[in-house]
Amino acid sequence: MSILSFRKPSKTPAPTSDVTAGFLQGHSIEVMPRTAEKVEDFRTLLAPGTRVYIAHIDGTPIEDMVATARRIAAEGFEVMPHFPARIIADADTLGDWIARYQGEAGITQGLILAGGVSEPKGAFDNAMQLLDTGLFDKAGFTRLHVAGHPEGNRDIDPDGSDRNVSDALRWKQAFSDRTDAQMAITTQFCFEAKPVIAWAEALRTNGIDLPVHIGIAGPAKLQTLIKFAVACGVGPSLRVLQKRALDVTKLVMPYTPDDVVAELAAHKAANPDFAIEAVHLFPLGGIKATADWVADRTGTAQARATQ
Repeated sequence: MSILSFRKPSKTPAPTSDVTAGFLQGHSIEVMPRTAEKVEDFRTLLAPGTRVYIAHIDGTPIEDMVATARRIAAEGFEVMPHFPARIIADADTLGDWIARYQGEAGITQGLILAGGVSEPKGAFDNAMQLLDTGLFDKAGFTRLHVAGHPEGNRDIDPDGSDRNVSDALRWKQAFSDRTDAQMAITTQFCFEAKPVIAWAEALRTNGIDLPVHIGIAGPAKLQTLIKFAVACGVGPSLRVLQKRALDVTKLVMPYTPDDVVAELAAHKAANPDFAIEAVHLFPLGGIKATADWVADRTGTAQARATQ
């Protein structure tokens, strides 16, 4: 039995600002087939046109992925399935996935990434190898996103540097210059604004001009967030959660990303050329909790309730 007690969030919308509301416009959210099954109709939760990423966890049949994509697209949302390199057997399999998403669900977008397994199960080890097949361009995919790591990635750079991560982003920048697809960097979630701002500014200094869709964890119990943060290799910003865990007055309250979002929004307002283009939400505490948080802070809660 847990010794922690978490109070339910208030139903009253939290105070927000026009700056934060504007920053959240155009946000995206991530789901999995098994979590999507629990949502009767995404139109009751999400703003029209929201981009919905579908995470492809190792072991999930492609049939489930395509069915989920087809269902969410039919409800009027942009759908971006994951293409994890390390669980794709070979180029023929990749071509089949692309054809099925396109033919059965009308999908022409994808998040191209290495994937969450440590060792490749087939011919591919990283996102660059998938892009280099030319299969996405051949199929006419209109938007391709790639992964970003504001706090580094120990799987890619075991020595703690950012050398390999930076080399990969430079390759992806060069690829964006030769593809007709729109490209962007979608990042791992972080809990602190200052490292994100420094990383995003360093991208521009190093000639990376791809827009950034910054990963933000939605409202959740503190113990849930810490579990996911450790499992996903979140870097130094994990200290925000650790510090919160030491504060008894905050320990009993669910975490919300208001502080980090407000700080990033303020920086964007003061620096319009800031690399962050949009927010990508990880609903670690549930899709409804995250959707409600966004609706409260963008002033769309009442309108959504009358749909």
